[in-house]
Amino acid sequence: MSQLQDNNNLIVYCELTDEGRVADVSLELLTKGKELAKKLGVKLEAVVVGSNLQNIEDQIFPYGADTVYKVEDARLFPYTSNPHAAVLINLFRQIKPQVCLMGATCIGRDLGPRVSSCLHSGLTADCTALEIGPHKDPKTGKEYTDLLYQIRPAFGGNIVATIVNPDCRPQMATVREGVMRKEIFDPNHRGEVITLDAAEYVKPEDFVVEIIDRHIESSKVNIKNSPIIIAGGYGVGSKENFDLLYELANTLGGEVGASRAAVDAGFCEHERQIGQTGVTVRPKLYIACGISGQIQHVAGMQESSIVISINSDPNAPINSIADYVIVGEVEDVIPKLIKYYKKNSK
Repeated sequence: MSQLQDNNNLIVYCELTDEGRVADVSLELLTKGKELAKKLGVKLEAVVVGSNLQNIEDQIFPYGADTVYKVEDARLFPYTSNPHAAVLINLFRQIKPQVCLMGATCIGRDLGPRVSSCLHSGLTADCTALEIGPHKDPKTGKEYTDLLYQIRPAFGGNIVATIVNPDCRPQMATVREGVMRKEIFDPNHRGEVITLDAAEYVKPEDFVVEIIDRHIESSKVNIKNSPIIIAGGYGVGSKENFDLLYELANTLGGEVGASRAAVDAGFCEHERQIGQTGVTVRPKLYIACGISGQIQHVAGMQESSIVISINSDPNAPINSIADYVIVGEVEDVIPKLIKYYKKNSK
């Protein structure tokens, strides 16, 4: 095992999919982590825990990582809480990272609190943005530099809070999938691979839980990766009117999404919900139909390339972020769009 030295780096926990590849949310965090590490003047590091990790670094280095720590053991995949937490806790005590980022997935939401609680470091969950900046404690007057701004919606999404952790390390945050961009830093970039002995980080008693069998049902909806999304809100009026959105989506080759209000009203299923309590999307075209544009929904689609709003209210908040606004009733406008695109599409 390579000699580890105390450092002050930024580290990303790279989650693995069921197919054994690095999850998209981890690649998004590596992209953002490279930007933050540059501002801090530190290295970007990644840690991968699992089995069959041969050449896993080839998926990570192009996104800018300078070091990849690999902890490999057949019992570490698929994910179970205790051994993964033990690995990170003991590793972080050695390498002393300044910042640790994880995806706000089922795994990250389980693992993050376990690690932060044991290290007494604190954790900000479900962040939608991360920045580096200074901070002055209003009570003590003490000034800090180069802190991680952990930004997330708060109080039901009515405000956006910026949270800092001045004194405890690592500064830990989980980040929602899709809110950061995934961009290759350099396809030829390479760094150091440090292979660690799992036996030095986990004990036999950490494997008290054994996975006997797994049943995984693939999602029937994939709005996150759709380049075109037709999203409906409460203003669509009914589940029957949502059929118009499905017809338009089929015409354009897109997917249908919904606001929380539409889902709560029973107009659409929850797996299509976009926003703070749903999924985050960044399509090339986002058509918002009957959506008022509350901050909770906007947080999930504001990175869309082009936004078209169809709304009967000319003063709806969604119109302020839309590139194009069509004022009118959804049931009148959508059929005209369908007719036009069917006529003019090859």
